[in-house]
Amino acid sequence: MSTTPIADLALVSDRHSAGLISRDGSVEWLCFPRFDGPSVFARLLDDEAGHWAIRPAVPYETTRRYLPQTMVLETTFRTRSGTVVLTDAMLTGPDDGGHRLGAGVPHLLVRRVSGVGGEVPMEIDYRPRPEYGLIHPILSVVDGGVTARGGAEWLVLTTPVALTVGDCTGHGVFTVREGETRHFGMHRSTLQETPARVWGQAELAARLDDTIIAWQSWSSLHQAYDGPWRDLVHHSGRVLQALSFQPSGAIVAAATTSLPEWAGGERNWDYRYTWVRDASLTMYALWVAACPDEASDFFAFLTTAAPSLGKDRALQIMFGVRGEHDLSERTLPHLRGWRGSRPVRVGNDAWNQQQIDVYGELLDAAMRLEHQISDIDDDVRRFLLVCADTAAERWTEKDRGIWEIRGEPQHFLYSKLMCWVALDRGIALAGLLRAQERVESWRKTCAEIRETLLREGWNDRVGAFTQAFGSDELDASALMVPITGFLPAGDPRVLSTIDAIADRLTDDHGLVYRYRTAGGIDGLAGEEGAFLLCSFWLAQALAMSGQVGRAREAFERAAAHANDVGLLSEEVDSRSGELLGNFPQAFSHIGLINAAWAIDEAERSARAGAGHGNGNGRMA
Repeated sequence: MSTTPIADLALVSDRHSAGLISRDGSVEWLCFPRFDGPSVFARLLDDEAGHWAIRPAVPYETTRRYLPQTMVLETTFRTRSGTVVLTDAMLTGPDDGGHRLGAGVPHLLVRRVSGVGGEVPMEIDYRPRPEYGLIHPILSVVDGGVTARGGAEWLVLTTPVALTVGDCTGHGVFTVREGETRHFGMHRSTLQETPARVWGQAELAARLDDTIIAWQSWSSLHQAYDGPWRDLVHHSGRVLQALSFQPSGAIVAAATTSLPEWAGGERNWDYRYTWVRDASLTMYALWVAACPDEASDFFAFLTTAAPSLGKDRALQIMFGVRGEHDLSERTLPHLRGWRGSRPVRVGNDAWNQQQIDVYGELLDAAMRLEHQISDIDDDVRRFLLVCADTAAERWTEKDRGIWEIRGEPQHFLYSKLMCWVALDRGIALAGLLRAQERVESWRKTCAEIRETLLREGWNDRVGAFTQAFGSDELDASALMVPITGFLPAGDPRVLSTIDAIADRLTDDHGLVYRYRTAGGIDGLAGEEGAFLLCSFWLAQALAMSGQVGRAREAFERAAAHANDVGLLSEEVDSRSGELLGNFPQAFSHIGLINAAWAIDEAERSARAGAGHGNGNGRMA
């Protein structure tokens, strides 16, 4: 059973796949050749599912950071006898053709060990376990490395240190002295491809340096935000970039599967896919944190992945990173799960749910990114048109809502709200979409949705907009009422909803729950932690309503739960403060970016004497 704290993990990515590395220099999770591929290392979910550790063989203290403007991890080990630095990256440097960040990568994890003072005895423990730990490969020593063969994988470890191989494990010891540097690398190919090879030391060094330069170049060219919490916002932008699949433009919700929303519970899902909602939100978070070069790629990806909008013109809510539709869920009973949290799942049956909010998120992203997609082709234009039309047709239907509740469908407030957003943004984009003849019809339906939301969504008994029509349950997604511009942030109903959520839907530390899980209203047993995205939503809504002091306090409470290298999980254990859920979570970093931007806008407006909020009623 794995017990590694989620906060001990750091992300490396080549924008094809991702690895997670612990504070003690162990690769605890790595999938090849893409985010949702079978793992090579999965000790994060079971002690026997594989890892690769490089660390001192004597007691040590650890500090970590990402190299400036990069997603290249640097871990410093200090011992009594000396200090050594471990630098980890998945290669994503530019190839000879000068392509974008993430192009031309060879699916190779590089690890540089550098002595910076004294001397340090080191050890290597290498245990590849492909296919989520099912495969115990045959290891063989070759000149300059170790091969691993088993299942569909061909792995080659480049190592300047001789390893002793036995029982599907490689182990070695060596000493690093001041001024010495050694490079290790693990390269992957399939049996059908040209076999992976041992890399030279100079070759690995050069490619690692290229990767550092590529990240720094991207950050310098694309990150211009200069408001409060600038470093956090820029770093979150890089995290979102690291969670994007470069070949298609897809963006995954997180790098992991089955990290639980409550230790020992059953809310363990596979987040290594691209949700239309999450990816759309990522697009306009990147509008704040970075220039969203990928906007046209993202819309092209969705146009390709969902050309017919599925059965009954319903847009599927999520896809594989290359546009796959069938993401059928299965369990891996041989894995014991993080801290015994079973089941461990791969795939996600939410792909087959109806969620009518997605049309609004898509069109809102298109509105925010109008200048980036001004030259969209006719296919993308027709796709967005059909999204608006489908929102107009389906807004009266029940669905499973933003939180993908596995209970009975309901008339969720958020879903109806986002159908209103779809039409509101569609009207604003009518020129780009060449849809002027639809505007009158869309405006009529938009008004009908608005009237229904104000009548059925507001609950006088609760003093707030609630989770679903006729419900007394609070839901943090009601904070989107002002954020989307449906009502002004200073409207009395909005202010009352903000206060109700702040008072009655928060833990003892002021972090916000999505909703109360008591009674299994979502079709699942057990509890969950406070949700970081919702906590940032509260900060954003407070800023828009002119309550900047409270907004800053709410932001700081949520942002304080970033780990030592600035990464956020999905949730926080309300009792211990420990991170929970899949990691790192795009939603949480999106929330951080948007809340910081809203607070910056509110403060700028206050200084200019021009009122409160961002003034444009659009999500950011």
